[in-house]
Amino acid sequence: MPVGRDGWFEAAAPIRVEGGIRARSKRGSIGEQWWSRRFVDLLERVCDSGRLGRGRSYARKGQVLRIDLGPGLVGAQVQGSRPEPYRVTIRVPAYGETDWAAIQDELAGQALYRAKLLAGEMPVEIVEVFDRLGLPLFPSEAADLDMECSCPDWGFPCKHLSAVLYLLGEAFDEDPFLVLAWRGRDKEPLLDALRGTPGDEEEQVDPLHVDDVPFAERLDDFYAPSVPLGRLRPRPAATAAPPEILLRALEPPPVKVRHIPLLDILRPAYRTLPAAEDPTPGRTPR
Repeated sequence: MPVGRDGWFEAAAPIRVEGGIRARSKRGSIGEQWWSRRFVDLLERVCDSGRLGRGRSYARKGQVLRIDLGPGLVGAQVQGSRPEPYRVTIRVPAYGETDWAAIQDELAGQALYRAKLLAGEMPVEIVEVFDRLGLPLFPSEAADLDMECSCPDWGFPCKHLSAVLYLLGEAFDEDPFLVLAWRGRDKEPLLDALRGTPGDEEEQVDPLHVDDVPFAERLDDFYAPSVPLGRLRPRPAATAAPPEILLRALEPPPVKVRHIPLLDILRPAYRTLPAAEDPTPGRTPR
């Protein structure tokens, strides 16, 4: 294998792959959401730029055959110029049940964080929650990632690792809960804990429960207003929900139109709906 200016690397073109995992991004940077950019920015700040560039090319050509993500571990196979694909592993510390119980208590205690996570969003403040507990959510330096590849390149990372890292960033774009799964907590157990799923040790209380009082015992005050009329105040204006909140609450349908996910097509349409409303305050639509 010839030596290049950056060390050992494959000079020959990689073997073409059918059905490999291709990056959605065709040019420029990879990663759109803040949580994926947090991960990709670290890579581009501390890793070799030449190998990262070749890794982006591998990711866009579909040279990555498979990626598996579990608690603390990402495993992948990348097809290079040799017949046998290279084996890639990327490890981070996964947190145990005691740590996750503390994390979930912190998240459940903040209504905004809880609401955003239940809506499928990753609140930016979640990083501070993890940091306060001494449990970083994202790697902060290259040493926080334990990376290995079976190729002979000693670079950090090699292009095969770089390709997997970029595709991992795109996967985080699509599903922010993969970031949490990598740290040891899958999506559904986390959401169940935030919802207070029945089955918890504490008895569940119905917030809408009203004691049933016989009508005969309420004859004297049945028609009396529960609140004096003089204390009534106009109802405050409701906070507008994001136009696409319904799409966030639904599981993504396995439907694509010309290779574009259906949700990606519907999202712009939902965002334009408020613009179609009559902007004149107090005017009744006809």
